[in-house]
Amino acid sequence: MRVAVIGAGVAGLTAALAFARRGCEVRVYERGPSLGATSCSRYAGGMLAPWCERESAEPQVVELGREALAYWPKVHPGTLQHGSLVLAPRRDERELDRFARRTSRYQTLDADGLAELEPDLAGRFGRGLFFADEAHLDPRAALPSLADRLAEQGVPIRFGVDALAEPPKADLRVDCRGLAARDRLADLRGVKGEMLILRCRDVTLNRPVRLLHPRFPLYIVPRPDNLFMVGATMIESDERSRVTARSMVELLNAAYALHPAFGEAEIVEIGADVRPAFADNLPRVRRDGDNLYLNGLFRHGFLLSPALARIATELVLDNQQIQGITEITGGHK
Repeated sequence: MRVAVIGAGVAGLTAALAFARRGCEVRVYERGPSLGATSCSRYAGGMLAPWCERESAEPQVVELGREALAYWPKVHPGTLQHGSLVLAPRRDERELDRFARRTSRYQTLDADGLAELEPDLAGRFGRGLFFADEAHLDPRAALPSLADRLAEQGVPIRFGVDALAEPPKADLRVDCRGLAARDRLADLRGVKGEMLILRCRDVTLNRPVRLLHPRFPLYIVPRPDNLFMVGATMIESDERSRVTARSMVELLNAAYALHPAFGEAEIVEIGADVRPAFADNLPRVRRDGDNLYLNGLFRHGFLLSPALARIATELVLDNQQIQGITEITGGHK
């Protein structure tokens, strides 16, 4: 089967690799000039945290997301399986109890346990939740690793190609264009996310930290070279480029609450993009004849894309369907 994958974000690259590994002849078409240039994958946190995400997501996110924990270390050597840490200021510790009730697979740590796990946070928090089985990666390094795996399979990526204006010859076209696919998937909506990248040489974190707050929760993901990705915003908006002053102030204040040294951090980058989502925030694989649509990954792109790619190949090659995730349509919706 000749398969044309449209879009070279995390959804498109994982789908291309899944079809190639099943013996298909695959080509990837990307309208941008380089890997990740037009994809919201560039601004992702890269947290592989299915149990943490269960606090606000449907059970399917845990079930499908667990596949990512086995998938990514095999594809991207930079995947770090150090777990996730969830904290709350002492005055807001009731938020930890609420979080714990909605999830599982965690260990409750006291102040001494937190100090042992993250020495630079010693004495700052009374207790926390440690999700030892979770992992994280740097999305900007993971995409090239996927491209390398595709090259090993003989799959080319053609950049600067509008595959809608110049439809490639293929038995199956796999549309992974994210929010741009609303010309075919009218029920997609945009959810804007804003982020900062800080350089702070006075703090070391070994794993992602989520700081709970009733008004503005935060996550901080450590990256190489003393960099930290700071994010959390979810705004119902299609506006892709603007980071508001209010969001920046809130993100910086929350980072300062985690550790005062972030007050002296260098702001390396500010970014925003829009994540595609359906009404229930769960992804879909929709087939309409020779067109297959993988979309709606919401804030779970790196977490759910391995499972969604597998599901896509099983739908096409094995005629298997998963209720709530796969759909066969008679026309575009």
